[in-house]
Amino acid sequence: MDLFLAEGTDSPVPLDRRSWMLPVRYYEPDLAYRVPAYLSVADDQPVFEVPTSTGERRPMQRVGTLEFTLHGESHSLAALVDLTARDELRLFIPFRDETSGEETYAAGRYLDLDRTPTGIYNLDFNRAYHPTCYYDESFDCPFPPPENRLPTPIRAGEKLPPVEEQRFPVGGLPAAAADPDADGG
Repeated sequence: MDLFLAEGTDSPVPLDRRSWMLPVRYYEPDLAYRVPAYLSVADDQPVFEVPTSTGERRPMQRVGTLEFTLHGESHSLAALVDLTARDELRLFIPFRDETSGEETYAAGRYLDLDRTPTGIYNLDFNRAYHPTCYYDESFDCPFPPPENRLPTPIRAGEKLPPVEEQRFPVGGLPAAAADPDADGG
């Protein structure tokens, strides 16, 4: 991923930002943030529109809820399918946590999961990544739904650079604009 961001012709990181936004910063990998999750498939799988960073709305389908235990506490995240994505066989898990806006991008981070026939998933927060709008505000990034706000810090996956290395704009969105609850989420 880092090589793609630094050198890829389709990289979301503008050339003039690569010197300070790259390399991507990550928390140290921690197996405690790699947990089994069970997908409780919803009987009703509604299609709804999710607000995005550009003010547009993106159609998503809520296919169920991922239920898991992290640090001895039960949690759940809505499992979505992005209906505009090329691969509707992947689950899209946008989330916010107690690091959002401080240690990680204010608008949240994402996880992508390949669907399994068993409904059991390896939920690895070490693979959590910032959306493309963190790198360039012209990208259209869905905000996590309110139910995907975890009441605990997830210190795994991608994180912000140290404060002394940050430049304005960090992702182009002020914290208030990046807050999915600001417009009713």
